[in-house]
This record gives sequence, C-alpha cells and structure tokens, in this order.
Amino acid sequence: MSTLGPDDVRHLPLFRLLSEPHIIELLATFKVQKVAKGASLFREGEVPSTFLILFKGEVELTEATEPKFTVHPVAPLGELGALTGLPRNTSAVALTDVEVLEAPLETLHRLFATSGELAATFYRGLLDTVADKVRRDKRRLDEMKQNLIRTQKAMKAMRETVLAAQETEISKALFESLDQLIDNNRRTNYRVSPTAGFPAQVKLENGHLANVLEVSEGYLKVEGKTSDLTADPSYWAGVLVMPTTEILVSGTVVREDSTGVVVKLDTLVDEFKAKLDDYSVRLQLLDFVVWSRARTALPRPPPPPPPTCSWR
Repeated sequence: MSTLGPDDVRHLPLFRLLSEPHIIELLATFKVQKVAKGASLFREGEVPSTFLILFKGEVELTEATEPKFTVHPVAPLGELGALTGLPRNTSAVALTDVEVLEAPLETLHRLFATSGELAATFYRGLLDTVADKVRRDKRRLDEMKQNLIRTQKAMKAMRETVLAAQETEISKALFESLDQLIDNNRRTNYRVSPTAGFPAQVKLENGHLANVLEVSEGYLKVEGKTSDLTADPSYWAGVLVMPTTEILVSGTVVREDSTGVVVKLDTLVDEFKAKLDDYSVRLQLLDFVVWSRARTALPRPPPPPPPTCSWR
C-alpha cells in the first residue's frame, strides 16, 4: 500500500472521477520506489512497463536532451504513454532524491479486467486528460498557423520590394532566398504514421508494394531504399494504396535514411488531394491513443482526436 491516500490524488484528472473505495483499491497496486538525485526514471523512446506517480522530490522532463519542464509532487509521470503503450517522448531525471509510486501495467490491467466500473471511470478521466491536451495543442497550433501566415505575407512583400528595386549585387541572392523560404513555408504540413489497422502502401512499377512510414500533404516517407523505388531519383511515380481508395502520385526523392526514403510529392489534382486529406485526418484520429495496442481486454471508449506534429 502506498503512503498516499484518496485526498492526495483526487485533484489529478485521472483520479478525479473515482470514488474513494476505487481510489483506495487502485493505490493498493502501487509500491514506493526511491530514486537518487541524478538518476534516470525513464528514457525517451522506451516502451513503458510501469505507471509512475511522483510524490516526493522534483523530476525534470527532457526531449532530445533539451529540458522541457520540472514536475513537482503530487503528479503522474508520462501517464499518457504508460497507459496507452506508446514509446516515451521524453526522458525523466531526478533533480533531487525522489520517491515515486510505481505500478506495473500488467497489474493495472488485471485490476481493470476484474473491476469494470473502476476501469470505465478511470478511462473517462484519461479521456478528459487527452481532450484537455488536444484543446491546448490546437490553441498552440492555431497560434503557429497565424504566425506562419503573417510571416509568409511579410516575406512576399519583401520579395516584391526586392523585385521592384534597382538590381544590386545582393538583390538576386536575396530574392532567391525569399522565394525558397516562401515555397518551403507553403509546403509546411503535418505528418502522421499509418497504423497496422489503417495502413498505406505504394505500388511500384514492378508491382511490389512498399510500406508507407509517414504521410502528409506534400511528402511521403516510404520503407526501403531509393533504388527500390526508382532508377531516377529526380522522378518517381506510383500508386498510393489506402484502405478505402487508391490515387496516382509522383514526385522527387529528397532524402534517404536508415528507415526509408522521403519523396516530395508533385501537386495533386483536387480529387486525389481530397482523398489523401481524408486518409490523413482519419490517421490523426488514431495517432494519439492507439487503443488497439492495449495488452488486455479493457472497457474501451472511442479514441480521442490527437494533436499533430509538424514535419518537413
């Protein structure tokens, strides 16, 4: 049994809807773990196996070694990733000697399997948490979009000013730089990754189907190597096969890494663009909480709309 009681965690969104007996039953699955200052609690990219609640000390969350924020007790640590089985998107390091409550996910799943009312109420709290995050992320994305629009308009005005002015040694380079930036901003979009239940593939000229790893309005990332897709990286064409439709696509290979090939797509006709947009939106609805990855049979509310992430 943990040293925390119902009153200590009732303010947390995940516990807010639970009755006192259910909170006591849930907290009984946690055990106290002590972590020394400077030690890691988890690392970015790891698949969680435990659900953690910080109740003594301070923990710093970092992303790509860059500090994001400091967590103070009482607070869950990486609860969304832990409860959905998604890889951690941050690392956690103890800023002081800390104590956490730790519950193995398998133990929580067994508890939820035997107590449907507890599970349903708990996951309602999880949905509330996700919905709140979606609202915050949407607000930030709207602000980013408005900033991008203002920047784009300013750069276009600067480009026209340079074009109308007397030519100098730097005017051509400045005009070309602005033109490239304007094109890049116009192409900025959001990528999502196809799931096992809602996949996408590209059909190549030889009939081979290559898995699509990431998709957005202007780009595809395809599994394999450039030589698998085309003999000429400056031009590639194929058929994008989605669960409910197929569209013709073409483009230029712009990058290859150890996981796949990034193709910059040519402008799609309106009909094909609408189909790709529909597929992307459906993926975004599945991207944040992947309920199909749950490890045991639990009451499953409808998946919430996820935040998207920017990608070039």
